[in-house]
Amino acid sequence: MRLLLALVLPWLQFFTIGRPFAGIICLLLQITIIGWVPAAIWSVYALSQYNTDKKIEEALSRRA
Repeated sequence: MRLLLALVLPWLQFFTIGRPFAGIICLLLQITIIGWVPAAIWSVYALSQYNTDKKIEEALSRRA
């Protein structure tokens, strides 16, 4: 669901992963039609990093 959100409303996805400052910057980028594509790519990349961080955090909590 977040991946779809990252493609349709990239700025909103940043708020769901706890990065509101990046969300505001992304919104400013998304306002232009040309900026929509970089905003969506950035949003998908940030989402993948967020998922990786969660998996690492979960693995470390199981280990301890």
